[in-house]
Amino acid sequence: MYQWVKRLFSASEPAPDAPGAAQASRPSTVAATGGAPPGSAAQLSFEQRDGVNGTYFNWLFENADVTGLDTTPHENQVLDALTAILESQQSGAALVRRLPGLLPQLLQSLRSDNFSGAQLSRTISNDVVLVAAVIRMANTSFKGSGTTITSVEHAVMLIGQEGLRHLITSVAFRPIIDLNSGQYTRLLAPRIWDQSERCAVANRMLAEAMGVDPFEAFLAGLVQNVGLIVTLRIMDQMSQGEKELGSEMFCARLVRDARILSCSIGREWNFPENVVTAIGEQAGMRKGVPVSPLGRLLTQSDYLSKVRILVDNERLGQDDAVLFKGLSAQAMACYRALDAIEDDVVAAPAAAAP
Repeated sequence: MYQWVKRLFSASEPAPDAPGAAQASRPSTVAATGGAPPGSAAQLSFEQRDGVNGTYFNWLFENADVTGLDTTPHENQVLDALTAILESQQSGAALVRRLPGLLPQLLQSLRSDNFSGAQLSRTISNDVVLVAAVIRMANTSFKGSGTTITSVEHAVMLIGQEGLRHLITSVAFRPIIDLNSGQYTRLLAPRIWDQSERCAVANRMLAEAMGVDPFEAFLAGLVQNVGLIVTLRIMDQMSQGEKELGSEMFCARLVRDARILSCSIGREWNFPENVVTAIGEQAGMRKGVPVSPLGRLLTQSDYLSKVRILVDNERLGQDDAVLFKGLSAQAMACYRALDAIEDDVVAAPAAAAP
């Protein structure tokens, strides 16, 4: 799968005016508090990351009823089931929904020297998920122009070839939400994907300054939570319609083991070892243990994307200087640009689920 996705970006480098790139220079009411030099990841303290992660998972689960440091019997059942998957010979990649068959056809069109907007528009029009994503992206990119984009062909020409490559890569991994899914998939999957996509965009924006390949950085952010999305099915099967999950210890163990599952899936998909290593480093990060450049970048982008989401949802205050301590001016510009990223998870009818 890695080679399939890699070809999306092999034709040329990302356009400098790709959607979202120009947003980095927008003025902001938030000022950096002086920290990391350009070209390096922020030296985020454990307290910063722990505080943001705790607030993020409280928001994610929307469950104030589950308290305490110990996991509940119900939570232990979910964690045991996840452990069983990790210890079994079961293919992690087999648990992930397959790529839509239309995407390879679009890939071939995008790699052609004769870029045909009309032909691409006809192909995209065959997939309701792509239609919605393309039109949404065009309208987001040209917000404030006074024009609403409703035509797929118009949207394709506005976004351009590089923008479509970016979009289709995201669609390739986007979870398809079955409307008949359980409560955890319906509630959490769109939120997890939103954070993953913002993290991927942040990774790509900051990659070159860190000496990291932008494409590998983008993939690392996009797929780091694929194991967590897979785990939502286990949670649905065991929830019995009750909101009993979400304690602090449960979330810590869940994220750790889900990232290990993400690594397993990444290896099955033949992703670069740099990507798999960076994701695995997030699962076992300890003070004093060396972390790869991509791993450091992923930690920072994960933090930036979560803070952006929590500020947007009024769970954190954007004037809290502690949140931005140690961030470089470049990281702050990236943080501001993430305000433009919208949730692109599309709910699909039950028949679309495997």
